[in-house]
Amino acid sequence: MGGWVYILASGPGGTLYAGVTGDLVRRAYEHREGLVPGFTRRYGVKQLVYFEQHDSIAAAIQREKNIKHWSREWKIDLIVSLNPEWRDLYPDICT
Repeated sequence: MGGWVYILASGPGGTLYAGVTGDLVRRAYEHREGLVPGFTRRYGVKQLVYFEQHDSIAAAIQREKNIKHWSREWKIDLIVSLNPEWRDLYPDICT
């Protein structure tokens, strides 16, 4: 089974959260609906602005760890490289 790395934002240039999951649609839904206690619910971080798929969950976990160590500027550059308008990508993954 593969894995997904994703970045959520509270809005364009807002608070960021990087995560990893085996089921991107389910996990993004949980964040959007406030079903996940903790950071994302507390700070209203619900907008899926970036994601990437990996062949294994281990590779996804390693990539997430790398991204979490990056500066905020690098994370923003990563988001903007694929989603310059900071569009919420959740509707795209649900179709």
